Amino acid sequence: MEVIRSPRQMQERAEALRMEGKRIGFVPTMGYLHEAHLSLVRKAKRLSDVVVVSIFVNPTQFGPGEDFERYPRDEEGDRAKLEAEGVDILFSPSPEDMYPAGYQTFVEVTEVSKGLCGDFRPGHFRGVATVVAKLFNIVRPHLAVFGEKDYQQLLVIKRMVEDLNFPVEIVPGELVREEDGIAMSSRNVYLSPEEREKALVLSRALFRGRELYEKGEKDARVIRDAVREMIEAEEGVALQYAEVRDAETLEVIERIDRPAVIAVAAVVGPARLIDNVVIGREDK
Repeated sequence: MEVIRSPRQMQERAEALRMEGKRIGFVPTMGYLHEAHLSLVRKAKRLSDVVVVSIFVNPTQFGPGEDFERYPRDEEGDRAKLEAEGVDILFSPSPEDMYPAGYQTFVEVTEVSKGLCGDFRPGHFRGVATVVAKLFNIVRPHLAVFGEKDYQQLLVIKRMVEDLNFPVEIVPGELVREEDGIAMSSRNVYLSPEEREKALVLSRALFRGRELYEKGEKDARVIRDAVREMIEAEEGVALQYAEVRDAETLEVIERIDRPAVIAVAAVVGPARLIDNVVIGREDK
């Protein structure tokens, strides 16, 4: 596996691959890789000739008091996992390379960034959109795979790509869960055994919401309230939101007559966790 740290060198490598007629698949990550990340890598491998994975803990998407400094990192372990998956190139730049002195340009996706995590993490999606735009310009992929666990992020990126005419196909990757049902996340490492047990209420509540829909309930408020009540009843879990939104636009809906996402966020111990299920979609 080739390791590249310089943005300019990565651009030159990508240009050479494109000249050779290679189809570049890209998986951007913040590292501390787990099975959910690797599932995105495998999807990229199936759809492209060359797979590039980036590892970059992006400072601009962390707000004051968030966990940038303590975000888990394991470059050696990540490299071993990526090599085992047959990744062709690891792009791992420094913050100074990505945001040199005097940097002052940012990308903002206005409407899709509102609500849900946007209300609780001001500036987060501006940081996400900016770094992904930069990565697309550096890696020059034909396609990029983003996991549906970060559902609002996925829609922010899709909107940015469409609005700014990026020649990149955005490929969703399925949310991956641990055996106990918790959504895989690098932040799960923050949880004690007792906190992890409490965190399971998020997936249980989402599954309950999906079950209500599958049994015929189409009132979004009824499903939302059932999910909220279940999470709020769990001591030690601080619910931030539980919402039912349109799966394509994230608009609030009253009746589920098209694909929708039930999305939740809560703080458990030191960890802020997000999770979702998509309902009313054929592949679900």
